[in-house]
Amino acid sequence: MYKEFGIDDKVLNFCNEVEKDLKERFEEFDKIAEINQLKVLKAFQDNKVSDVHFNPSTGYGYNDLGRETLEKVYASVFHTEDALVRPQIVCGTHALALALSSNLRPGDELISVSGKPYDTLEQVIGIVPAKGSLAEYGVTYKQVELNEDGTFDLDAIKAAVTPATKMCAIQRSKGYLTRPTLSPEEIGRAIKFIKEIRSDIIVMVDNCYGEFVCEKEPSDFGADMVVGSLIKNPGGGLAPIGGYICGTKDCVENAAFRLTTPGLGKEVGASLGVTQSLFQGFFMAPTVTASAVKGAVFAAAIYEKLGFKVVPDSKEPRYDIIQSVEFGEKQHIIEFCKGIQAASPIDSFVVPEPWAMPGYDSDVIMAAGAFIQGASIELSADAPIKPPYAVYFQGGLTWFHAKIGIMKSLQSMYEAGLVKLN
Repeated sequence: MYKEFGIDDKVLNFCNEVEKDLKERFEEFDKIAEINQLKVLKAFQDNKVSDVHFNPSTGYGYNDLGRETLEKVYASVFHTEDALVRPQIVCGTHALALALSSNLRPGDELISVSGKPYDTLEQVIGIVPAKGSLAEYGVTYKQVELNEDGTFDLDAIKAAVTPATKMCAIQRSKGYLTRPTLSPEEIGRAIKFIKEIRSDIIVMVDNCYGEFVCEKEPSDFGADMVVGSLIKNPGGGLAPIGGYICGTKDCVENAAFRLTTPGLGKEVGASLGVTQSLFQGFFMAPTVTASAVKGAVFAAAIYEKLGFKVVPDSKEPRYDIIQSVEFGEKQHIIEFCKGIQAASPIDSFVVPEPWAMPGYDSDVIMAAGAFIQGASIELSADAPIKPPYAVYFQGGLTWFHAKIGIMKSLQSMYEAGLVKLN
């Protein structure tokens, strides 16, 4: 069967040898998935989810029991006071922009304490001038870089806080950087430190790519808001759209008023028939996420064996589903992405090419043949075409699909003469 997919014997044998050494790690991920599955199941049962909650609403969406119950389930799983989970939130960047803009006012200061935020947030904040940015509304911004080892620079954070500081933002995942992903526990220590400086500072965590990778979430360690996209981990590959904000009642209420309108907030927002997919995807999310994590570790093990820099490596703890491989050459990442695309169930016949995507400061190449457009919990890879020429691989609804995707990436590079296999 692998030969039918164009996998050479040398590639197959190389990858099979790597896989043999990962058995114990995979068992570890299955245990985490089991714990998270129990947590999600309990939330469904405690909130008495019923098939009546799958009924669609239209128009204003008043009295949508399914929508309200779904938000209770999210709040239960993330251990927060409230949650906003809506198909009207179109992506992770929208969810983050919503959380920021609804809880900041003119004259307030926002500090990113984990260094540079993800590229698409630069225009939201106003780092790159844009219409409607926070900067246009009088919100000031500064950032504190992480230490060289990827830990929080607590002294610099303390020095950065001023009386105007209203919110500190933390990005759990690495984005287009090769720094380590931050663990929920480490984020928790930073939250504790910030709250000791001033207890009224809001701490928002960009939780994208990290949900269900660990037994606990940043909200378990005191985050005022955790924010993410439903077409990443928590959607389980079934959510067709949406985003979430889980947090304190005040923060979530502010977000709801900004999403809809002051005075209406969470009371409106028709579900239009997607609620069942959002419930079912959330239920599947722990096992789907575990498959993606296995794929990430498999990729790390293969490419570090070939001598490339990988972050994290195959033995380090995992805090998100993203695997970066630093190739140092443009052609390597193009061939890698070609292999991922060729392994996709959708658009496998398409050849990805770099292009000028909105919101990015360089050309970007993206490989994704997904059932849900842009769903990065599905097998996908992307890379900015700039030094250090690192590719970012993530997703895989099943472990076996993630496996063949990585094998095809290696096959593509092998055929192009970019790697040698013994």
